Amino acid sequence: MNHQEFNIWNKIGSIGVLAINNPPENYIEDPEFIGKEQVEQFLFDKDLKGILIKGTGRHFSAGADMNKLKQLVVDKELLAKKMSVGKDLIRVIEKLEIPVVAVVTGACFGAGLEIALASHIRICSENALFAFPETNYGIMPGLGGTVMLSKLIGPGKSAEIILSGSIVNAQKALEWKLVDYVVPGKDVLTFALSFLERLTFDRDIDVIHAVMRSIHNAQTLSFEEALEEETKLFCSLALKSMHDKP
Repeated sequence: MNHQEFNIWNKIGSIGVLAINNPPENYIEDPEFIGKEQVEQFLFDKDLKGILIKGTGRHFSAGADMNKLKQLVVDKELLAKKMSVGKDLIRVIEKLEIPVVAVVTGACFGAGLEIALASHIRICSENALFAFPETNYGIMPGLGGTVMLSKLIGPGKSAEIILSGSIVNAQKALEWKLVDYVVPGKDVLTFALSFLERLTFDRDIDVIHAVMRSIHNAQTLSFEEALEEETKLFCSLALKSMHDKP
């Protein structure tokens, strides 16, 4: 399956919707889970104010296709290369300067959970289930899952989830701050779209970019450096705002 078939991209107003399209489980067949041309679509669309990532059908994604992974393991260099590209793609999602919302229904396992963790906000249905089952196969998350989960919910809960390989339901995920909102299944996509539209519809794109950049800086720079960069971003917006005023 090529990238264009595996990922369906469309746009609703100023919101992009990226669907993982390999039903029924939406298994991820390749660590390089999205093509360069699709990345460029949302990187160079100047009108885009937010992105929703969802699964086609019942599930977000049940994770890596283990049969495909077994084929990749035969070539150690190719596996390492593809895992590196996959991590780069995860980082692209993380560092986007527009808000990215993962809309999770059904299974969100393994590589699927890593994509959800790379998103800035996670909204799930009441039937959503989360897990890193890799340790059951003698491996571990490989697209940044151990790092992203630990930063989000701390080392203790992360070790529990990853080493046990057990499934976490939606309410427990909310309690552990793995997700931000839990809504009834039939309403989850509508809720997520409305939520993202409310955040962004009347906001200037430069404001959105500056806010997201400052939030990212808080994760990657020292406290003092992040504050300094925030001041620069504020001043830039203030000058633009005052200049635009009649």
